[in-house]
Amino acid sequence: MATSTKRVLIYRMGSLGDTLVALPALHLVARAFPDAERRMLTNFPVNVKAPPAAAILENSGLVHGYFRYAVGTRSPRELLLLWWQLVRWRPQVLVYLGPIRGVETARRDAKFFRLCGIPRLVGVPDTDDMQQNRWQESEQALEPEGARLARNLAELGDAHLDDPASWDLHLTPAEHARATQALIAVAGRPIIAVSVGTKVQSKDWGRDNWRALLTRLAALYPGHGLVLSGAAEEGEASEFAAHGWRGVSSGPVVNLCGLLTPRESAAAFVQARVFVGHDSGPMHLAAAVQTPCVAIFAARNKPRVWFPYGRQHRVIYHQTDCWGCGLETCTVERKRCLTSILVEEVVAEVRAILG
Repeated sequence: MATSTKRVLIYRMGSLGDTLVALPALHLVARAFPDAERRMLTNFPVNVKAPPAAAILENSGLVHGYFRYAVGTRSPRELLLLWWQLVRWRPQVLVYLGPIRGVETARRDAKFFRLCGIPRLVGVPDTDDMQQNRWQESEQALEPEGARLARNLAELGDAHLDDPASWDLHLTPAEHARATQALIAVAGRPIIAVSVGTKVQSKDWGRDNWRALLTRLAALYPGHGLVLSGAAEEGEASEFAAHGWRGVSSGPVVNLCGLLTPRESAAAFVQARVFVGHDSGPMHLAAAVQTPCVAIFAARNKPRVWFPYGRQHRVIYHQTDCWGCGLETCTVERKRCLTSILVEEVVAEVRAILG
């Protein structure tokens, strides 16, 4: 069946981080259907011609094209247009990598894909077990989201989550060269990579904490270079934090915010000894290229589900009694799960990696 399959539709929504945690599942699909054209049905931001997933998957060979999906749409016109696009393309297999949205939603989605004439559906989470991150007794923790996605595709084979190859972005020589060019100022020095930004208020550790942290790290590692990464709008906050480093160390500082694509940023993280940041897209990028991460997590999500995958990472997560709230803006509790994390706690975790 796999060798005769020529068209595979992959359903996956979300942001950069959502795409990155699905990498082992996407590699599994590529192995299961090596000769197929694989297109992704995913969300496109308003007035943008490419989905967030493309910023991660371009040049990877894992996905060959995209169909636009308006999240939560009930527009008959939009649904009919999507139906017609899929009917015309005639996918033979649907691989479902959607987020947790409930059994009934998954079953409704399955009906739509069958109406599109797709004969084989893989991974549709139509049971409560497939919709949940399992409790793992051996780890005394919840199953990572990437593991849940891979488990739901078990009929396609083993996703090999612990194999670095399953997280490979297939970065190109040009992307590595662009990163090396951007890092000329820190060439020859060990690098500490940092991303202070986040688009979600409840995940933001705070500018003053970041400046204090970089002041401490500059004193501990004077021979290192500091590389700051993020979106262009995070450049000013990164400079504010970097002032702490510059006040103590003569080690070079490179602010890459807005200068590199996500894939070029991943190539830059390859050259870092450690990455320090929030629960964010850059953190998942660094984890994908196997750079040890020190990750500062709010308790808005359940512990471990969205942690960087791998035993080389250090995660700081304070499980307050309001954990799992899912809030994007926290005012009542004033982000106490996050603001209770001390600078010295983060320093200790960085030292555990760098020595």
